[in-house]
Amino acid sequence: MFGSVMENKKEVGFWSAISIGIGGMVGGGIFAVLGLAVNLSHGGAPIAFAVAGLVALVTAYSYSKLSVTFPSSGGTVEFLNQGLGTGRLTGGLNILLWISYVVMLSLYSSAFGSYGSTFFPQEDQTFWKHVLTSVVIVSFTLLNFLNAKIVGKSEGVIVLFKIIILVVFITVGFWSVQIENLELSTWNPPITLIAGGMIIFLAYEGFELIATTAGDIKNPKKILPKAFYTSVLFVIGLYMMVSIVTVGNLSLDKIVESQDFALAESAKPFLGQTGFIVIAIAALLSTSSAINATLYGASRISYIIAKTGELPHNLERKIWNKPIEGLIITSILTLIISNLFDLSSVAIMGSAGFLLIFAAVNFANFRLHKKTFSKKWISLTGCVGCIVALGVLIWQSKISSPESIWVFVLMVGIAFLIEVVYRKISNRTHKRLS
Repeated sequence: MFGSVMENKKEVGFWSAISIGIGGMVGGGIFAVLGLAVNLSHGGAPIAFAVAGLVALVTAYSYSKLSVTFPSSGGTVEFLNQGLGTGRLTGGLNILLWISYVVMLSLYSSAFGSYGSTFFPQEDQTFWKHVLTSVVIVSFTLLNFLNAKIVGKSEGVIVLFKIIILVVFITVGFWSVQIENLELSTWNPPITLIAGGMIIFLAYEGFELIATTAGDIKNPKKILPKAFYTSVLFVIGLYMMVSIVTVGNLSLDKIVESQDFALAESAKPFLGQTGFIVIAIAALLSTSSAINATLYGASRISYIIAKTGELPHNLERKIWNKPIEGLIITSILTLIISNLFDLSSVAIMGSAGFLLIFAAVNFANFRLHKKTFSKKWISLTGCVGCIVALGVLIWQSKISSPESIWVFVLMVGIAFLIEVVYRKISNRTHKRLS
């Protein structure tokens, strides 16, 4: 996904752009956070996914307009620099973007460990979860040291494989759905239901990867908007159907019990143990490819931010044509977060981070509406929607996981502290990429 796009300088067509967006969204997200969404939304889980998808769809409008106007591999970093200037606010948000990528990487790694541990005796699963989580991070870090193209070349095949597995899961499982599990009486209250959608918002985050290809798109004004909207709409439908089959085939108690690997567990009623194994293997492949792409992406973002002058120039330096320092720091932080925090806390941290950043991107497009030929009200709606969604997520977290709020506050605080301190001690010039 990210790695293959960034390293192959060639024209990208409509279908390639869509596959990048879908591959970015249907990475490890749905395998990792499905149980969390159902736990909060209960029978209303499909609606929770739709609400989160709607926020992503409105934000995709701003991304499509900004991508056409400012085609750059910098993507979100460049959009914030263009729309908000190169001051402390933008610098802090860009560093928060990098940290949010690290958190998302931690989620994928934790999900890999959760699914992988199911192949071991239950009493040993906690131990093996941490072992597998750590091993997969170290392995892909070494792989990126050696040759990121090895996995990058197989990304398209892996994306196709996981989409086929999910479509088969939906097609077979739909016929055994128990409608009573989805009735209105099974839904949680509206605010809690929306919070369920927001806690899994990072499962939609990957559509922004399309923006990094803007400079290589054949006909950007025509293709980019279609690619953004088509990929987000497809994934909304896919996630809603997956959640319908999951809730319709598995009791809430069972979903909560197997929250970290709910998708595999929900295949048992209609596909038996074989279904569980197939979905678990698909999850391992999917999270592996997502880890590889996100690890490359996160280290690449640190490189881009350093290039704009907002991080030390060491992170801008390449060794063997790779941003090695950023890769090492990203991997170490991922090891710490994925092993110290549970899946729910990591999901809350990541979703909150991206909601704040996407609010800023929508606001940037609102300010640049004359340059980007945008409708102000759509971008403003996206900005307000992200802020409201963030508020709902924080409100729910205060009830269910109050420590996650403080971790998110710490994330934001560290991002802006790095920015303020670095500006004071460095003489670097902060700049835009285009």
